[in-house]
Amino acid sequence: MDFSLMFWGDSAGGESRNGTYDHVIRISKYADEHGYVAVWLPERHFHPWGGLHPNPAVLAAALAPITHKIRLRAGSVVLPLHNPIRVAEEWAVVDNLSGGRVELAIATGWKDDDFVLAPEKYAKRKTEVWDAINTVETLWRGGKIAGINGHGKEIQVQTFPRPVQSELPVWITSSGGLRTMSDAGHTGYNLLTHLLMQSFEDVENKIAQYKAYRVRGGFRGPGKVALMAHTFLGTDRNLVKEKVRGAMSSYLRNSADLMVRPEQRGEWNEMGRAARDEMAAVAFERYFETASLMGTPETARATVRKLEEIGVSDLCCLVDFGLPTEDILESLDLLTEVMDWANRKSKPQLKRA
Repeated sequence: MDFSLMFWGDSAGGESRNGTYDHVIRISKYADEHGYVAVWLPERHFHPWGGLHPNPAVLAAALAPITHKIRLRAGSVVLPLHNPIRVAEEWAVVDNLSGGRVELAIATGWKDDDFVLAPEKYAKRKTEVWDAINTVETLWRGGKIAGINGHGKEIQVQTFPRPVQSELPVWITSSGGLRTMSDAGHTGYNLLTHLLMQSFEDVENKIAQYKAYRVRGGFRGPGKVALMAHTFLGTDRNLVKEKVRGAMSSYLRNSADLMVRPEQRGEWNEMGRAARDEMAAVAFERYFETASLMGTPETARATVRKLEEIGVSDLCCLVDFGLPTEDILESLDLLTEVMDWANRKSKPQLKRA
């Protein structure tokens, strides 16, 4: 199993560091030096939750010259919000800066307020995203697409600079919807999902469907499946739980504000702070006990075994949910031990003659 790190900092509180990216730089350098496969950089939602990351291409460009091995993955580009020409151009620059280490996870988006950038695309975002992906890939390969210039004339557009990689590695982001996972499999792309609103059993069934649709689509191999899980390790499980409780509860409370559907907004706004705190406390217990990589190296190894069994190929560890950078780096030393164990376990053992 590959191990990667994900950022999704909440700029609303804690050591959330609004306006500073020192933690992103230090943690990315650590990942680069200790054998992690990639770092994932998210996209904004016009909300403090994730507010440190308005455009993953910008942060990836900053990380490219100061890292050497890790893949720089957008996690994700909400493609319906953007002109595919700009997406191809920006990430081709990052591909050059990094020597060919770019990968993109593509999301359709769900938050209506995000679509202030492209309100006309909100209703058709789930269908038109596939044409947009095809456009980005065409431009990436050096092809041309039709466009209309300032005089209303159709022209053929080709983007520059040319990227280092001849093919752009693409992942499809799914919060658990069967349709998206099935489409990802049928079109042959890799899959990025998470445990936020899914159990291990849910994920297992959906990965099986993803892989079945890959076969139906005529693609060889199982495809890559990355699973995001909030991560923090220590030597004592009870101490870890108390250490992460405040930061993770605040993180969940702020994320819930973003997840509220438009028809629920009035009820949510009327909810008092005590009720929201209670909701976050219940959610924290669930995530810590059943849907995270928070605990000790021993519990983490058990989780890794379970994820391998259900078909996860990349454990995507979300680490910046409000704890101090030094604590995160200390935890990463233990996570690296788990990663090294997993890598040793997966290698064939040579028998003595």
